[in-house]
Amino acid sequence: MEMQNPLMLASGIAGYGDDLKDVVDLGKIGAIVTKTITIEPRDGNVPPRLAEAPSGLLNSIGLANIGCDAFISRRLGRLSKLKTKIIVSIGGFSPREYGEVASRLENAGGFEAFEINISCPNVREGGSSFCSSSSIAGEVVGIVRSRTKRLVLVKLSPNVTEVAAIARACVSEGADVLTVGNTFKAMAIDVQTRRPLLGAGTGGLSGPAIKALSLAKVWEVVTAVKVPVVACGGIASAEDVLEFIIAGATAFQVGSACLRSFRAPETILAGIREYCRKNGIGRISDLRGTLLFEEVRNDT
Repeated sequence: MEMQNPLMLASGIAGYGDDLKDVVDLGKIGAIVTKTITIEPRDGNVPPRLAEAPSGLLNSIGLANIGCDAFISRRLGRLSKLKTKIIVSIGGFSPREYGEVASRLENAGGFEAFEINISCPNVREGGSSFCSSSSIAGEVVGIVRSRTKRLVLVKLSPNVTEVAAIARACVSEGADVLTVGNTFKAMAIDVQTRRPLLGAGTGGLSGPAIKALSLAKVWEVVTAVKVPVVACGGIASAEDVLEFIIAGATAFQVGSACLRSFRAPETILAGIREYCRKNGIGRISDLRGTLLFEEVRNDT
């Protein structure tokens, strides 16, 4: 999939794809990832669903969406009018459900790729997440891969001990690209009421607070697999992007930064161009994977 630039809007930031069209020039964005679509409509988690945190944002949306059929009939056709690439995020509560969503969307058309959100609770396996098991993650990817000829991205969770093992399992089952990563599990409490700030209790932390953590996860995955890696997590400036590209990322996603300022994508792209101009870099890809890293051993 060719993009005019390596910037993507992370899943949900532009809603179903075009929700920011009146405040962001979506034609200048490389690709947009929709919010996660499931088979049936979902109301999502109990509000409040958003809360501020130091240098970040807590969210607990709960996969709220209109469902696959309504997305196809009411929203998907509008996205073909956008001058950017569309990636549909899909979720489910069993491997079968992921496959069903992929099958219905595959026949509908109007987009370029899937991003599999494997950070959903796995009801069949007693509430664990698909992202925490190599075998289950691989099973989900394999089923989706068998239902589509489109590009398949897999969005990995950072809330695992060995993200590289999950990454390898996904690639072995047909993932074309890996998105690294998602939010970190977090919580905040109102000390006056002694209640959580989020209705669900815990949620996911995004924003600048997780940038360094996400960078380490990207580096771990880049050194473990051969497929392209899309960086996601804490990116708020051109310098942030450059760190991820130098570490080996091929593209990047911007999320919470857009909620802070709708001009964030434009500012980030301008900063990257200026850096390349000043440093005589013809293409951003020339910078990819150029980290000067020498492991220091201590044999004493």
